[in-house]
Amino acid sequence: MTAASPLVIQSRDNALVKDLRRLSQDSTAYRKQGRVWLEGDHLCSAALVRGMQPQIAVFAESFWPFAPTELKQAADKNVLIADALWRDISGLESPAQMGFVMALPDANALDVNAPTVVLDRLQDAGNVGSVLRSASAFGFVQIAAIKGTAALWSAKVLRAGMGAHFALRLVEGLSEQDIATLQVPLLATSSHRGDFLHQAQLPWPCAWVMGHEGQGVSPALEERASAHIRIAQPGGEESLNVAAAAAICLHASGAKLLNCYKSIACQSPAPGFFGGD
Repeated sequence: MTAASPLVIQSRDNALVKDLRRLSQDSTAYRKQGRVWLEGDHLCSAALVRGMQPQIAVFAESFWPFAPTELKQAADKNVLIADALWRDISGLESPAQMGFVMALPDANALDVNAPTVVLDRLQDAGNVGSVLRSASAFGFVQIAAIKGTAALWSAKVLRAGMGAHFALRLVEGLSEQDIATLQVPLLATSSHRGDFLHQAQLPWPCAWVMGHEGQGVSPALEERASAHIRIAQPGGEESLNVAAAAAICLHASGAKLLNCYKSIACQSPAPGFFGGD
């Protein structure tokens, strides 16, 4: 593919500029538009590595001559936006100089047998993105977000996820009854009850439930759980941040997955299992 001849936009009233502003600054605008805004070359490159195809590649006008060829050739349509308008679009304190507009992936139905992380009304976008990144790193393939969880494709969650979105099946707006359809064991995290993580026999595959930052896992999901797991805290803190707790728990399951590979004499772990930033 050769780089598409770019369209130059210099008006603040342009329809695309208005749409990008909404996608960047309104956390649920992607649901209305059916597309998402990926800002910055790191996030855009992560999408390309996972085989995603952007609809439009958008560049600050002054950045276009210096943009990497693979980003210029990624979309059928390239758009240059006047530098003076870029800060109005960007949701970043230090705006990136390019981004992709990508069609919102289809809202998949739950895969009831998949290794899953259930987000039970997590409200902080940074926490949600961090959990997605840990899930992808440690072998989980599905995120099941209960209604009330921060919007999974919002700009803030995308930035915190740092590309993890493109490796996961993301299903949001679910009810507790939807979670009951999962056929893998449900493990509820807790700060005060259940087996300690380092002593627990963890099943694989499974579904970890990460609860609301203040209220924890809902009583209904706690009742459905096949096990309750807590993390030993010899330092004496009352609880851990949910993103930190998720990283610890999902890593423990990831170690279980690695042992499964070893047990069948696999020559190498799952692709990307030891991947870094």
